[in-house]
Amino acid sequence: MSKFDELTFNELVAEGEAVSVEGWDFSWFEGRATEERPSWGYLKLISDRMARAGAALDIQTGGGEVTAKIPTPPPVLAATESWPPNLAIAQKNLAPLGGTVVESADDAPLPFEPDSFDLVVSRHPTVTQWDEIVRVLRPGGTYLSQQIGAGTNLELIEFFLGPHPLSDEWLTSTRVDHAETAGLSVVDLREEALRVVFYDVAAVIVFLRKVIWTVPDFSVERYRDRLADMHQQIQADGSFVSHARRFLIEAQV
Repeated sequence: MSKFDELTFNELVAEGEAVSVEGWDFSWFEGRATEERPSWGYLKLISDRMARAGAALDIQTGGGEVTAKIPTPPPVLAATESWPPNLAIAQKNLAPLGGTVVESADDAPLPFEPDSFDLVVSRHPTVTQWDEIVRVLRPGGTYLSQQIGAGTNLELIEFFLGPHPLSDEWLTSTRVDHAETAGLSVVDLREEALRVVFYDVAAVIVFLRKVIWTVPDFSVERYRDRLADMHQQIQADGSFVSHARRFLIEAQV
């Protein structure tokens, strides 16, 4: 029996609603949810590229938590972020590396001059503006990104929304086409499906509040009945299992 079995549905819901979802720190989920990590090691890859870069940009940095872990920052390090609660967190996290954070909407032109960076990175961007990436990269520059693949957490999505056809826009092949059309040459492409396990309904609530594009209209009030069903399923099976899909793309101008 999990310790969460001793909590009532209402107690778990109250806890899930009370947890802060600011920043991009997932440490709260320890012991309550797990997600496999891609075998390629995104942090290791960007750490290697950052150590060799003269100027680098992290697009949609979140709270800067991942980039803040690189051991050797480049002489120039910039980042963009669109969500106001994350801006101060990202600036605090990246300041020790000499990084600056600029507020910029995910679908707005990047607020930098052409040929500003020899490295652009992005982890799980909601929008990828391929033309803008090419514009701000210097000749020979590199774009390295770990992206959300088509069908990620489809089991979780369909539990709340029902059958959910995949959009061609999310297919890896479509995004490779966009990259090449913009003028990038893809030099590395990898894909993996990763097991995601939730051990209590509070973890599901916090995840859906934090990763807001999973179920875009999510609220506890709107989906309380389905959350109750999930609570019963987790109690019966011990967990709810979904799968995250990720792909890595590295491309050069």
